[in-house]
Amino acid sequence: MYVFVWLSRIFRCRGFGVQSPTDYRFVRYVINEHWPYYKYDEVGLHDDWLTRRLGRLYFRLANWQQPSVVISYGYADYIQAGCATCSLSGDANDVELAIVSNAQQLHQLLPKCTARSVLVLDRLHRHRSLWSQIVSSPQVTVAYDLYYCGIALFDPKRVRQLYIVNF
Repeated sequence: MYVFVWLSRIFRCRGFGVQSPTDYRFVRYVINEHWPYYKYDEVGLHDDWLTRRLGRLYFRLANWQQPSVVISYGYADYIQAGCATCSLSGDANDVELAIVSNAQQLHQLLPKCTARSVLVLDRLHRHRSLWSQIVSSPQVTVAYDLYYCGIALFDPKRVRQLYIVNF
């Protein structure tokens, strides 16, 4: 299955087709960064390949954004390794970085998203209807469909765009 997904998205590798310099930089240096980071050897040693791959992505997201509060229902060790100063919480007034995996979590957090928010739908390939709700929300300006997860940004200064990325 992994090979089929990768081949179907082959023309969307490493930022190809992304015209915005900001979005290209995000795809190239956060989503598809292949160089090892400083804590990769310390976290997720016994995880399966998909959990480790997504965990490393969430590590890079936390490292990129440096949020003060992260709302996550998993991947705590990866997120803490990426941003040592953030606190993991199940609830917050302003969402900076949130990783959700079901409709209940999504409906609680979507109204709390601000211009600085990053919302991640974990295991997107299992929750296509939730991803449609996120993308159709008027708050979402930039969204990245990575097949295994989806990343939504809420910056109102940005032009609305949906990218499909080979991850």
